[in-house]
Amino acid sequence: MTLKIRYLLLLAPVALITGFIPSAPAEETATFDQSVRPLLDGTCAGCHNAKLASGGLNMAQMTAESLEKNPDLWRRLLRRVRAGEMPPPGIPKPPAAQINALVSFVQVKLDGVQSAQGPDPGRVTVHRLNRNEYTNTIRDLLAVDFRADKSFPSDDSSGGFDNMSDVLTVSPVLMGQYLQAAQAIAARAIGADPFPKAFEVEYAFKDDRVRRVDHSTIEATHRVEFDAEYDLRFSLQGERKEGEPVLFGFWMDGKLIHSMMVDTKPSGLVYFNPYSEAKFRIYLPAGDHVFRAGFINDKFVANLDGRALYDRNKNKFVDSIVFTGPFAAAVEKPSRKKLLTCDLASGKPCVERILSSLARRAYRRPVSGRDIASLVHFVDLARQEGQTAEQGLQLAIQAMLVSPNFLFRVERDSRDSSAAHPVTDFELASRLSYFLWSSMPDDQLLDLAETGKLHDSAVLDQQVKRMLADERSAAFAANFAGQWLETRNLDFVKPDPKKFPDWDPELRDAMKEETRLFFENVLRENRPISDFLSANYTFLNERLAKHYSIAGVTGPEFRRVELTTDQRGGILSQAGVLTVSSYPNRTSVVIRGKYVLTNILGTPPPPPPPDVPPLDEAAVGVNASLRDQMQRHRADPICASCHSKMDPLGFGLENYDAIGRWRTKDGNFPVDSSGVLPNGKTFETPGQMREVLNSQLPEFSHALIERMFTYALGRGMKGFDEPAIEKAQSAVASDGYRFQAIIKEIVHSLPFTARRGEAGSKVVAQAVTQEVR
Repeated sequence: MTLKIRYLLLLAPVALITGFIPSAPAEETATFDQSVRPLLDGTCAGCHNAKLASGGLNMAQMTAESLEKNPDLWRRLLRRVRAGEMPPPGIPKPPAAQINALVSFVQVKLDGVQSAQGPDPGRVTVHRLNRNEYTNTIRDLLAVDFRADKSFPSDDSSGGFDNMSDVLTVSPVLMGQYLQAAQAIAARAIGADPFPKAFEVEYAFKDDRVRRVDHSTIEATHRVEFDAEYDLRFSLQGERKEGEPVLFGFWMDGKLIHSMMVDTKPSGLVYFNPYSEAKFRIYLPAGDHVFRAGFINDKFVANLDGRALYDRNKNKFVDSIVFTGPFAAAVEKPSRKKLLTCDLASGKPCVERILSSLARRAYRRPVSGRDIASLVHFVDLARQEGQTAEQGLQLAIQAMLVSPNFLFRVERDSRDSSAAHPVTDFELASRLSYFLWSSMPDDQLLDLAETGKLHDSAVLDQQVKRMLADERSAAFAANFAGQWLETRNLDFVKPDPKKFPDWDPELRDAMKEETRLFFENVLRENRPISDFLSANYTFLNERLAKHYSIAGVTGPEFRRVELTTDQRGGILSQAGVLTVSSYPNRTSVVIRGKYVLTNILGTPPPPPPPDVPPLDEAAVGVNASLRDQMQRHRADPICASCHSKMDPLGFGLENYDAIGRWRTKDGNFPVDSSGVLPNGKTFETPGQMREVLNSQLPEFSHALIERMFTYALGRGMKGFDEPAIEKAQSAVASDGYRFQAIIKEIVHSLPFTARRGEAGSKVVAQAVTQEVR
């Protein structure tokens, strides 16, 4: 008998083997006909029939038998009914008793189906490190700042996230890039290779590689070839005859890394070319970086007009940056201090000790003698070629970084665990660390895993608390929030410069920072998730505060700002969210409505049908308001089924333009922000919309829990995950919908702490194994 036939026979239930499919018991069908069928036929079938099939549903197919055959479909229906979305506004609501009878019957039946199937934690395939995880793991393993986003292609996404195991494939091109990166990273970590002769690179404002950020600041992208010290020299053109010293700053990738006072009074140089320099030596990590140089909190220019700002006789400003180097650092590199824990000259025991410690952390599991011997072999090869022990260690690290044990998070199934079984403590440690840190487990997690204590509930809670307090949890805000709220897309949006001349990199970065800091605040202070919908505070610097027309915020530093009007509040009024949900030249009620349905209410609309007629862009705000245009668009019955849900939510955000500024008119027409939720609750303003959404906290909580489960597990949610989601939902509600309760419930859940084996049962696994042999 072939493997395929034997496999199918073992999997197939008796009913399929005999060709007989049993129908639901007669009494069950009768109860279904009494409790469910009247509502389906009397209310739902008007839109969900064989001809219309709105949302892909035909009520004629929703039978008692289908509850067992297609429970996921019924779960979707039940969720919409409970949320009050079905029947939609405009359709008479059936009596509450009829709705309750349907909900009760269907829920009991679904619970029975789930119970019969047994608990299923699902299965995560072998998980390649994505670019963020690779970057952070290299940082924590070797103390090397490596930007994988600059060296590797973008990771594929699924379900809104780029850490989904099923789509994180490895192409030959990527494997070649891993090899190149491993060589560069290992060399940077140990630094055994000599530096070349120092060389000089200049970036002057007259060069098109330099961008003037403001009156005193310039910016340039420069590739630093080696981890080393460099001499930095800045030409400061002009003078301020009455000027006091001013604070000069130097930034790398948006972070201030050096500051010093510089004199702005007459320098004694030739009058027609007043000039001075700022100089210092500083350690710079290798890689492509954005460098910025300029004055900090410069109040002098407030009294200068545009022309005087660049008049050398009236003002002083930065004109160029010169990099000279590399030079050996005066202090030992952090990576060498971290790795070279003994004297390599003492011989093989030291090499084995270093590599044993390093491999345990790199592979995120206990290492065998064979693991260590294979790495020590590379050190021996280097010595045979006349290289130093340090160069041999570099070669061993290079081999380690291209090992599947490093590049992949591997979870193994033993021969007798083809059914659901707990993940090992080491696998749980990796699940935890890549969930909350997007990085490898630290020594404390690995030590707990080695003693077998990590599955203990109290220990798990203690570790989650510790990890959230650690600065590495900022990666959770950057990676989960950046994708859930889609603010990562700010790096790619390009608003029309003619319509939005205020748009620039500073505003873009400020938008990203506002949402990141807001999310971190909710996370670290364990705030209720209702803050995402209606918080009366946010985080602003002067640039973004001016964009919002909020007074009293000065300087580039971000700080918490209390909001005093209902124009702003929660994530839906943050400029970053509003910008990524707009077109480059105008707002989009469709994109914004879909954003709310997907990310807030958890009910994403289906994809649009083909050949949708385009909107008349030239007429928007000129010949007709956007609302009028969209009402005509919804006149098409095919479009109306989805747009009737999306558009009213999108209109609730129309007081914000395409880059998030408040407005009361759209072109020639006043903005009408009134709308309605899918459950029929209405609002007139963005502030009222936030209040109404707050009343949908259970729906929002369910949506957020489901998205966070997806991110935490690295796989999409299935029907068998619903009990874990519902259990988390109940616990989070009992805790006042506080944010950290979601994380706690996820890490204790069956899907997070266990996995299903490769085959559906031990018998099938054994049969397959025998047949393959």
